[in-house]
Formats: sequence, C-alpha cells, structure tokens
Amino acid sequence: MDLKHHYLELNDGHFIPILGFGTYAPKEVPKSMAREATKLAIEAGFRHIDSAYLYQNEKEIGLAIQSKIADGTVKREDIFYTSKLWCTFHLPEMVQPTLERCLKEVQLDYVDLYLIHFPTPLKPGEETIPRDEHGNLLYDTVDICDTWEAMEKCKDAGLAKSIGVSNFNRRQLEMILNKPGLKYKPVCNQVECHPYLNQSKMLNFCKSNNIALVAYFALGAQRDTWMDQSAPVLLEDPVLCALAKKYKRSPAQIALRYQLQRGVVVLAKSFNEKRIKENIQVFDFQLTSEDMKTIDGLNRNLRYNAGSW
Repeated sequence: MDLKHHYLELNDGHFIPILGFGTYAPKEVPKSMAREATKLAIEAGFRHIDSAYLYQNEKEIGLAIQSKIADGTVKREDIFYTSKLWCTFHLPEMVQPTLERCLKEVQLDYVDLYLIHFPTPLKPGEETIPRDEHGNLLYDTVDICDTWEAMEKCKDAGLAKSIGVSNFNRRQLEMILNKPGLKYKPVCNQVECHPYLNQSKMLNFCKSNNIALVAYFALGAQRDTWMDQSAPVLLEDPVLCALAKKYKRSPAQIALRYQLQRGVVVLAKSFNEKRIKENIQVFDFQLTSEDMKTIDGLNRNLRYNAGSW
C-alpha cells in the first residue's frame, strides 16, 4: 500500500507520514526481530520508522532499511526515519556527536526527525540509566534550552531535517517556545497516547502552536517488567471490540483510526507479520462522530509508561 498521500505538514515545511512503525521492544526480545519486523513493515507499505538510542536496535533497523533500498523496494527519500537523543547526552557539546554516532549506526546521512527523548537530563557516562548505590537515578543539571540550541545546530548542519521533543509536558514545551532567540520550534511532541490516555489537553495545546502530536503506545503496551501488571489490556476493551465488530476491523485498527481522525500522527508497533499488514489497513474506512465520542469517553488518564525505567 502506498502511503505517500497520507502525511502531515510540519511547522518547518517538511512532511511526516501520519502512520508510523514503532520499533521499541522489551530487553528480552532478540534485536534481530527488529530487523525482520522493519523489513516486513517496509514491504507492507510503512515509510515512517521510529527508533531511539535507548532501544539499542538502530544497527538492525539500519540494516533493514539498507536491504529494502538495495532490493529496490524504496529509495532513501521515501523513508522517514526518527531517532531520539537519550537523557545522558543532554550536554550541548554531546548532542551533535551523539547524533553522528546514531547516523553511523543506522547507515544514514541524516535523520528525518531527531527528538529529545525525555526532558530530564541524567548523569553522562557509560550507564544508560545511571543510579547510585541505593538505586536512585543520578540526574544532571542541564538547561533544556541549551540542549535545544544544540538540536537547532544539528538541523542547520543537515544531520536532522526536523527536530522535536518527546514526553514533554506543557510547561516544558513552553520553556522552549518562549526561549529568547529561538530559531526553530519543535515540530512535534511524541507522547503516550491511546483511548485510555487521550491527551486531549496536550493535543489542543500542540495544535494551537502548530506542533504535531505523535502517539506512542497507541495500541496499549506489552507487559514489560517495569509496567503495572494489573493495567487493563487496551485491545480487549469491550467498547473497542464492539466497534471492531461493527466495522469488521480489528480493535487495533479502531484504535489507530481514532488517532488519525483526531489529527494525531500515530505509531503502530507489532513484530507479528499478520498484524503489521493489518495495522496499515486504516485508510479505507471512517469512524462516525458518535463513535469518536464513544472512544473519547474511554479516557481514564491511564499511563502504561510510568517513566520508572
């Protein structure tokens, strides 16, 4: 399926495919699976691929992209690749070298979108999640506006076509938007967003500032070790299941279509071939306004990502 007509114009003039393929997986999932799943996703028609330093799979994602370029399935310019700056690299002098290492790992000359993964800086060093002897996180003191200036330099250097943020709240976004001498606004804020956490206030704020909202965990989340094991399974929700029956679709397709109709860029994550193919079939039906309101009513401010790492 060709998704070239399904994109959103960002505030810097670049275009982002409104349906993306998410590549995060729990540690126990072999990294080779990310490579195979990304190849399947590109073959199915996905052109927007989302990864991050934290996922430790960018080498495999890069190999998948290169193999699909080599066999003629896509050209580099067809792919929209997103990576993210991890919290231990917020020092301004670390930002560009970190992106350059990412590009080497993924075998690309540029990323289409580079995000500050979380607004909270952690102590630089070898540890991805630095902790003291009591298990407490070791934070750093870096002004987010200084990190943002370094991100702007990455855009000017042509290493990132667009720059944005992830997991920012309104106050943190406003710190950047109100920064004296701001050169580029964030093009997006990528946050957890699904029918149980519909982010309506953040969505309205982003829309009013011409910032795209990108949804992760749009289908709920896998049972990861750091998640609340008692959290309800989104795709088993009776309302979504009833709507799936009504539209002759899967609950996942209903959850994805819901976001698209709200103007949200949505990431669909699955390493299962059947579901990857299914998740892209969301452009040939429409939910009624009544059904959209019904899904709105499922909101319970439930986060699968507690941010506890």
